[in-house]
Amino acid sequence: MTPSTHSFSRFLAAYGMVFVLALLCAFFSFATYTEQHPSGAHAARQLARSITTQIGNSPRVLIVVPNQPDADAFATALHTALTSAGATVIATVKGEPKDARAALQIAASAGKLDAIACTQASAGWLVFSDLPTDFPALGTPRILQPQTYRWPNFLKRENLLNIANQIAVIAIVAIGMTLVIIGGGIDLSVGSLIALAAVLAALFIRDYAGAQQASAFGMALACAAAILITGAAGAANGALVTVFHLPPFIVTLAMMLVASGAAYLLTHGQSVYQVPDSFVWLGRGADWFGLPNAVLLMALLYLAAHLVMSRTVLGRWLYAVGGNRQAARYSGVPVRRVLFLTYVISGLLAGLGGVVLASQLKSGSPTFGQMYELYVIAAVVVGGASLNGGNGRMFGMLVGALIIAVIQNGMNLMNVESYTQKVVLGLVILGAVMLDLLRVRGWKLKLSAGE
Repeated sequence: MTPSTHSFSRFLAAYGMVFVLALLCAFFSFATYTEQHPSGAHAARQLARSITTQIGNSPRVLIVVPNQPDADAFATALHTALTSAGATVIATVKGEPKDARAALQIAASAGKLDAIACTQASAGWLVFSDLPTDFPALGTPRILQPQTYRWPNFLKRENLLNIANQIAVIAIVAIGMTLVIIGGGIDLSVGSLIALAAVLAALFIRDYAGAQQASAFGMALACAAAILITGAAGAANGALVTVFHLPPFIVTLAMMLVASGAAYLLTHGQSVYQVPDSFVWLGRGADWFGLPNAVLLMALLYLAAHLVMSRTVLGRWLYAVGGNRQAARYSGVPVRRVLFLTYVISGLLAGLGGVVLASQLKSGSPTFGQMYELYVIAAVVVGGASLNGGNGRMFGMLVGALIIAVIQNGMNLMNVESYTQKVVLGLVILGAVMLDLLRVRGWKLKLSAGE
């Protein structure tokens, strides 16, 4: 292999998935490029400027909006903006076409009307189809609505924040899974530990911290207790693997069943929702730069894990153990303690992921975390970690988590059914494993009978 080819192979191994992520974002941006109908306060201010520009100073305006979640904010902001610009708002109608007709009849008795400000939904009401005939006293008012524009649904701010929230739990748990896989193991129990932690946190808040009246300190203690319990489950996994030399696949599969069964037993199969509204602060709150707190927590944990793996002795030990366990032992590396620690960290982070998920959904349920172990493993493998151990980076894991989230989100926006999504996700995982095999073999597949 020439030096240039070797350099290209190293570059592709390190950053190939970033290129794949960029291609996926470009594809879903193109596939979801469609006409947008703005709403809310920003759209209201834009419409107010349009009205004063087209009609002039002191226009007489009727605001008509339907009963929709964002219509109140639109109507309030529009009324404020028009009044500030010197317009006269005759009335603000929030309701149905019959309410608009009644308002038009009242407005007709007061003289001419210059404009009727609507949303995209209310602008199409039939009551506005022939105003000069139905309400001649109004004159010829213009039916105005926020100007539409074309933009990808995928790149809308709320959708990007949704993707960030979606990967938060997966990426947090995947940090621990990356450590386990680099060490040459596997942890199938993380999905069930997510459910167990969510259930325990909600139960502790309900039964011991005051339920809906729980304080921030009480909720923090309840969540810490739940995380410590899942950490103990991770320690049990580590002990069985390192002390009794049981296969990690079997040990963590058994723990997956134990944790899932415990979550159902504790709740009798029901959701626990007796938690205060402030419990959503961790999962849904956004205190810094508009980013969800869960995403900021994920970023801090990722940075800490990256520094550990790239700057500390523990990180070098873990790579050594995963690369060649026997050689690491002869070199003085405490192999058992290193492997044990990876499972403990994996359990703790699975518990933290469960607490974040419970905060996002404001409840704890034994059904939480289903399939998460597969999503987490997929994120790690797609991010370039080798299932043989000794290879993997936190940056790659984060890219892998983003790829999984982007694929799922993009297919949801394109209305792809869930069964097809599973097929696509399975193919992505298979492709990532094949790329790992090609990388290990120097990008050559040998299919001779002797191998």
